[in-house]
Amino acid sequence: MTTTIEAVYEKGLLRPLTPLVLPEGQRVQVFVAAEESAQGQDAAAILAEIAAMPVEGPVDPTASRDHDRFLYGETHQP
Repeated sequence: MTTTIEAVYEKGLLRPLTPLVLPEGQRVQVFVAAEESAQGQDAAAILAEIAAMPVEGPVDPTASRDHDRFLYGETHQP
């Protein structure tokens, strides 16, 4: 039987977030794949990653350049 569950590592033990249907004393194999999260990163690293993002991307090249026109309907360009 193979089952995928989520667990939390606390005080040296893995604690399943959902109950397991296993008999007491059942031996199992555990494969650990840690989730990536922003937790543990310092604020400066997160802000540096955000600052490195392009202001305008290939999908919407007018996202910031035409901000006022989109919001206020201005037709003139400075």
